Amino acid sequence: MVKVAVCGAHMSGLPLNAQLTSRGGRLVSVTRSAAAYRFYALPVGPPHRPGMVRSDNGAAIELEAWELPASEFGSFVAGIPAPLGIGTIELADGSSMQGFVCEAHAVGTATDITAYGSWRSYLAALRQ
Repeated sequence: MVKVAVCGAHMSGLPLNAQLTSRGGRLVSVTRSAAAYRFYALPVGPPHRPGMVRSDNGAAIELEAWELPASEFGSFVAGIPAPLGIGTIELADGSSMQGFVCEAHAVGTATDITAYGSWRSYLAALRQ
């Protein structure tokens, strides 16, 4: 099994979650990143997606940790569109795992949503 941290449209109940569950993915935990990331609503979609970028003035971002069979991980990663990708995410407890990251160049036209602390909180604010 390969653990992967998701922070946006792949989270439970959101539009791209089936890309995990259809590959035998299993939710392991809800956690937070280290306080070292800026979080952005990217101007792409649908579905709309966020991007996390490592930063010296970052915050902790809510994540879901999923397990995928190693045999399915490659096909999952192959379907991730730029500017997103998979990299190493530092977690609040000091450990790390593979997870979604965003190329820094993409945030120039994105909205900084770091203060919301999670994609779900940002989506809730949009609905209000």
